[in-house]
Amino acid sequence: MIKTSCAFLTFAIISLSLMSSVDAQNPNQMGAWYMYFYNHSFKESNFGIQGDVQYRNWNIMGDLDQLLLRSGLTYSPKNVDATFTLGYAHITSGALGESNETSTESRIYQEALLPHKVGNRVYLTHRFRFEQRFVEDQDFRTRYRYNLFLNVPLNASALQPKAVYAALYNELFINGQTDIGDGRTVELFDRNRTYLGLGYVLNDGIRFQLGWMNQKTVGLGKGQLQVSMHHKF
Repeated sequence: MIKTSCAFLTFAIISLSLMSSVDAQNPNQMGAWYMYFYNHSFKESNFGIQGDVQYRNWNIMGDLDQLLLRSGLTYSPKNVDATFTLGYAHITSGALGESNETSTESRIYQEALLPHKVGNRVYLTHRFRFEQRFVEDQDFRTRYRYNLFLNVPLNASALQPKAVYAALYNELFINGQTDIGDGRTVELFDRNRTYLGLGYVLNDGIRFQLGWMNQKTVGLGKGQLQVSMHHKF
């Protein structure tokens, strides 16, 4: 427990130090995302809620990249290991550097979450998400997303309290349209995210993760430190 905490702290200090030394006007610098995910199932019901709050920065802190607020109603069929979600998200995006200008997006989404276990300790989850996007100063847009999550406990055979685990994922984004209005276009390929991190299971309802994510778009590749809390209540 103490060794794990020290490792997390050391990794965080090194990462934050590296980010602090980079030019704040450089879009390729390391950024930071601070995230809270929640999940709740209503008693004696197949329904629940899930969502997340994400504070994303161009740098370590203070230069807003995005503030994302997302929540949805979930449905888990009986005798089926799957969860379906209908939700809404509001995103405020900031400009790189000293500018205080922001833009907004409202987003409706549908999601299917399909978890399964491979062998004794490999946890896989497939997430399919379809988004309807209302982006400021753009035409209506849609987007398709597929994420493959992989969690592997390192000091236990299951994701149980006090377990340390490796966390990996890869997510692909595909635009539904290339024309976004006023003669502007985008590529069908929107972005790809690859993540590697370490997690710690505090108890049956709370997990923490610290990791690094590389996000590639058509014109930019950018690394992100990610700090997240996952809360099931």
